[in-house]
Amino acid sequence: MKIQSKLLVVSALVLGLAAGARAATEAFDIDPVHSSVGFKIRHLVSHVPGSFTNVTGTIKVDRANLEASTVEATIAIDSVNTANDKRDGHLKSPDFFDVAKYATATFKSTAWKKTGENTYDVTGDLTLHGVTKSVTLQTTLLGFGPGMRGGTTSGWEITGTINKSDFGVNGPAMLGKALGDEVKLEIQVEANAK
Repeated sequence: MKIQSKLLVVSALVLGLAAGARAATEAFDIDPVHSSVGFKIRHLVSHVPGSFTNVTGTIKVDRANLEASTVEATIAIDSVNTANDKRDGHLKSPDFFDVAKYATATFKSTAWKKTGENTYDVTGDLTLHGVTKSVTLQTTLLGFGPGMRGGTTSGWEITGTINKSDFGVNGPAMLGKALGDEVKLEIQVEANAK
């Protein structure tokens, strides 16, 4: 009888700890109005900037152990904006992103590694143009604070580099060496607690 009682107490403690661990995780929805995926790519001898203005997703955060966090994000490719309608239309065409066939890009984290006080290398699977590759993004937690409509808001700044050829986004041959392969990412994210 005493053994059974001890087992019940231990089981209750284990379940209580597990519930506490689950309660420590907070889910934040990416706010597309205050977030953007910026990029720049070399054209001839300069860089041309642009962004995707429609990004959604969820960041699950354990503030006591941010390395246990996860993020899943979806980018609407037809939200590409380079401040030039003709160029944006060309980017959406089969020459580049082919939005009729590949409407979205997705990122799903597989690991977070702490690199500084508020910085992390976030590795995950990026799916773009029907191709999935593992990429690592340098991520800075800007902080947590009160949101505009109550609740908690979090801020994140992310940078990284990918090669467009890795995802089959090569562009027409006529561009030749005029257009670089390396794409630098500069991402701003504001996310609100659910």
